[in-house]
Amino acid sequence: MINDYEPVRRGPFADERSPAESPRNRTIHIDQYRFGHIDIEGHGYDADVMIFPDHVQKRWWRQEGHRLAREDLETVLAEMPDVLVVGTGYDGRMQVPEETLDALRSVGIDVKVEKTSSAVEELNRLQRECARIVAALHLTC
Repeated sequence: MINDYEPVRRGPFADERSPAESPRNRTIHIDQYRFGHIDIEGHGYDADVMIFPDHVQKRWWRQEGHRLAREDLETVLAEMPDVLVVGTGYDGRMQVPEETLDALRSVGIDVKVEKTSSAVEELNRLQRECARIVAALHLTC
């Protein structure tokens, strides 16, 4: 797994944080998604991503490509969000086995699995209700 992430910077004093802007209280908005590309807070990405409240992990890679395993989500488990939104790709080809869902749910993480275009809409909608959300988005097929 590549731990390649970018913090989301906002405004002229983006490196300074007030207590109200702790990572758990922030949200990241997805501007646009199309096959193989996503725009997040004005930055474009051409590979799968994981979106956390305070950063984007770019070039997210799974051990088995189109199959999501618990081991692919170690950074999510460390974050312990209330909700994980999984985008299975433009055509929904990435599989999420029941054992992966069970592993997440057993530690209290609610999981939403949808094609990536619907997952993006769901993430943007849910963030208005709850700030402790993580998304794992497959951008192609």
